[in-house]
Amino acid sequence: MSVFMDLNLSPSGDQTRLRALVETAAHLGFSTVAINHVFQPTAKKRQGRSRPIRVLNRLTIVMSDAAHFRPAAAEYRGFDLLAVQPTTDKLFHAACMTYDVDIVCIPVTEKLPFLFKRAPVNGAVDRGVVFELSYSAAIRDSTLRRYTLANANALVEACRGKNVIVSSAAEKPLELRGPCDITNLALLFGLCDGDAKAAISSSCRSAVLHAETRRTASGAISTLRSCSDSSSQQEAPPAAAGDAPVAKRAKLDPAPHLAPPPPE
Repeated sequence: MSVFMDLNLSPSGDQTRLRALVETAAHLGFSTVAINHVFQPTAKKRQGRSRPIRVLNRLTIVMSDAAHFRPAAAEYRGFDLLAVQPTTDKLFHAACMTYDVDIVCIPVTEKLPFLFKRAPVNGAVDRGVVFELSYSAAIRDSTLRRYTLANANALVEACRGKNVIVSSAAEKPLELRGPCDITNLALLFGLCDGDAKAAISSSCRSAVLHAETRRTASGAISTLRSCSDSSSQQEAPPAAAGDAPVAKRAKLDPAPHLAPPPPE
């Protein structure tokens, strides 16, 4: 059974409205959603009614300058997912190749401010970073729908459908769609049938696992040997000074069936 995720739900100060949004996602069949908190620096001058649903917190940084991304910032640690939305070609290259993030957001409400180049896109795929396309803007306005389709097709052509996730960026329950509807919409983005299904299931799960690895000491795992293991593996006693090694002594001892017969 496939596990479907929507990693971009818009937050709301009204808890009743936010609960309705999460419950609608659970009712549509999603097992995990992320509440997206967008952080845009200024330039210098819960449970569902259908079944349990996992709710994550996500931070998205809209970057117009390289100084806006601070990987060691303490405020980043309170979020489960870390995403960036670059606004220039240089920042897109840095986000794909060097920034320790989980998601690179592709703008869908305007014409792309940069072109997708194969080298940074392949670099992001190799590092396990995913590219996000959201669909709620296409529901609200016909002009935004053209931008969404054009930008999505440009991305899919560059990455060949790899590491793409499709999320809602929904602000209210009516903007949410079910997994089957999103899969059909992803076909319009240029994804094949398998990649369209992965965009709301396995690729999202990879992004969540990437985030967990990033937050746990860069994925380092240490193992300790218990006392019982060390005591059970005792070393053989050293041989005496004049004795031959064990392997050689075994060869020098005659076998029982080759021993000479006793004298009559």
